Amino acid sequence: MPATLRRGSRGTDVRRLQQLLNTRLQPSPNLQTDGEFGARTESAVRLYQSSVGLGIDGVAGPRTWAALQEGNIANPADGAPIPASYPDAPWMNIAMREIGQREIRGARHNPRIIAYHATTRLRASSDETPWCASFVNWCLLQAGIIGTNSAAAASWVHWGQGVGARAGAIAVIYNAAAARSSLTVSGNHVGFLVQATQNHFILLGGNQSNQVKISSYPKTSWQNRGFRWPSRQPGGV
Repeated sequence: MPATLRRGSRGTDVRRLQQLLNTRLQPSPNLQTDGEFGARTESAVRLYQSSVGLGIDGVAGPRTWAALQEGNIANPADGAPIPASYPDAPWMNIAMREIGQREIRGARHNPRIIAYHATTRLRASSDETPWCASFVNWCLLQAGIIGTNSAAAASWVHWGQGVGARAGAIAVIYNAAAARSSLTVSGNHVGFLVQATQNHFILLGGNQSNQVKISSYPKTSWQNRGFRWPSRQPGGV
């Protein structure tokens, strides 16, 4: 099995990954097979993972390699390439850089997650307190935008202004069966919309499998409560 690869990896295995992605994804992303794992390769990995039902983290690990080598073909009708950057949604670029932050098992708590909590009135001191809304508040604040100051996911339902399924929108989704899980106490979850496909909401968010990552939520289980956008951007009028 080839090595686990992520952005910044180089070498023969990266070249093989690029060749497989060019073959398996239809239409082909036409990656340059240069052995450099950059933004375009990462976007192609995320699209492939989304399309074949894998966890979406942009890292070519054992399950991604196995799917690629077994010939599982992605379904391009259920997803578009995930951008490497979001010029009109600077908070998304901030959120992307947080991917990988995760809870620490045991008595210790990740200080980064505590910093997310500090942007809400709750100011929780544990990384085990549901933190999806805290993460959204923190990312927006880094971009100069005041959020809801609330640790409740539902607080975002009427924040800002409503928009369509626009990449970068704050997305609130609801699943009654998920209430009182490690993800959500209320059944509500909030994150940043990467894309809404025919069958899934794909969100970049916090407290998704106890970490910051891109995850896919099936529309058969999760109801859309709204896509929201800041009423004004930094420097706006």
